[in-house]
Amino acid sequence: MRLYRHPMSSNARRALMTAIHLGLPLELAEVDLMNADDRRRLLELNPNGKVPVLADGAFLLWESCAIMQYLAEQVPGQTIYPQAPQARADVNRWLFWAAQHFAPAISVLAWERAWKGMTGNGPADPLEEARGERDLHECAMVLDAHLAQRDWLCGDALTLADFAVAAPLMYSERVQLPLGQYANIQAWFGRVQQLRAWQETEVTLIGA
Repeated sequence: MRLYRHPMSSNARRALMTAIHLGLPLELAEVDLMNADDRRRLLELNPNGKVPVLADGAFLLWESCAIMQYLAEQVPGQTIYPQAPQARADVNRWLFWAAQHFAPAISVLAWERAWKGMTGNGPADPLEEARGERDLHECAMVLDAHLAQRDWLCGDALTLADFAVAAPLMYSERVQLPLGQYANIQAWFGRVQQLRAWQETEVTLIGA
């Protein structure tokens, strides 16, 4: 299987962390998102023009959480994507929450404070920064309260949910995510950072 990705993409990192944790070998194909030819080729793989994309033979799969689920299904006996209906639904809940709420809030700040300048789109917009911080605080209050009595998002064990929610936190220092006051998030993220899957996907963000 081949994973098309960019090292600064938190969505691609979700998928790669999953593969590393499961011990699944992937051929990595880096897409230069600043290169017009690479972006054109990416559109041939994913009409949304985004990474990651997983190629398993002729089968092309995009959307990072779908890729995570697909990878987990390749490994009999894996425990990060449980089989029991309610346990699996709980993991799915957090995958959708990460994609619909948490990551979009962070992406506003990542765009304004990092990507915008790197792509020549001008300085950060204070109104957008304020919106991103407001949305992120709303999400962080939910996440911090949920983690008050838990080591991991879905009970006592690491699951895909932890990878999905943690991945966009790779931007924490570079874009100064305002999460220092959330002790439970910080403790949980510290546990994630000790995982081999996190450490093996660590990158130095441009401009950090």
